[in-house]
Amino acid sequence: MKKMTPFLLLISLFISSQSFGQEKQYKIIVAGFYNLENFFDTIDDPKTFDNDFTPKGDMHYTADIYFDKIKRLEEVVSQIGTDISPDGLAFWGTAEIENKEVVEALVSQPKLKSRNYQVVHYNGGDPRSIDCGFVYNPKYFKLLKSHSIPIDLSKAVKDGKPTRDVLWVTGILNATDTMDIFIGHWPSRRGGEELTAPMRNYVAKTIKQHTDSIIGLNPNAKVIVMGDLNDNPTDESLIKILQSVDKKEKIKALGFYNPWISYYNKGIGTLAHNDSWGLFDQIILSKGFLDTKQSGYFYYKANIFNKDFMIQKTGKYKGYPKRTWDFNIYNSGYSDHFPTYITLLKEIKE
Repeated sequence: MKKMTPFLLLISLFISSQSFGQEKQYKIIVAGFYNLENFFDTIDDPKTFDNDFTPKGDMHYTADIYFDKIKRLEEVVSQIGTDISPDGLAFWGTAEIENKEVVEALVSQPKLKSRNYQVVHYNGGDPRSIDCGFVYNPKYFKLLKSHSIPIDLSKAVKDGKPTRDVLWVTGILNATDTMDIFIGHWPSRRGGEELTAPMRNYVAKTIKQHTDSIIGLNPNAKVIVMGDLNDNPTDESLIKILQSVDKKEKIKALGFYNPWISYYNKGIGTLAHNDSWGLFDQIILSKGFLDTKQSGYFYYKANIFNKDFMIQKTGKYKGYPKRTWDFNIYNSGYSDHFPTYITLLKEIKE
């Protein structure tokens, strides 16, 4: 291992001869996504429907519960990726946050504070006031610009209403790689998977219009689509609309590589319902990340972070992610979703 510089951590990895031919040294970036499950503050906002998550609301959401949830999320986030990079997540997307302040409270906790995480958030159209966010370590990621893409489901289905915005972030990774990242929390399956599919397809089409414009101008553009998509990797929104594939050699010019297809086909997921695993929490990548001989960062590996302490040990949810809530009873958990993360590598040239 080489000496750490003030800006980058240089890590020596052994890559098998089958993959890269010899032992080389790489700079490592860990990026992730985590649905924080109803991460509200305790303050009643009269402009939103957050009444349940207040001390007098149906969830009896007190300051003690709020701070306990923060500490539990701190435990998870602080560990993701630290087995390969001491700084853990260089950047990550999140969903089900009420506002910027709750995420700032999380990243200011002792186990995360030294990373100096910065938060990007916009108030979106969801009536429950749950939004997406983007968190980045300025040591690794320089924010250039951000946008909130409104999603009005009345354009997709009868009686559709505004829902969660898609967050679009553009930045530079380690002063070398410009990338565009789209973070979404697509419409839920409440009402039935088939009935609600057009809504998720509409969000996928909206994102695809933006990514087509980016990749159309630069075929090697680095684009990431991540989020709680409320669809599995093999559903129409991912396969037909975003054109994501499970094999790198199958990717189309404007399409994406989806490493989660193989996980899902093996019955591995990030959330469970009725004793069946789903894999809604995905991070998919454009073709620009796939050339392992390039001078910039390339995709290396995808993982689900599902440590034993995050798994429910008893009751009807035994074996599931240890959720925060069992209906309106505080379950002293973390989230009903496991986080996902990817590893990006960049070869160090002598």
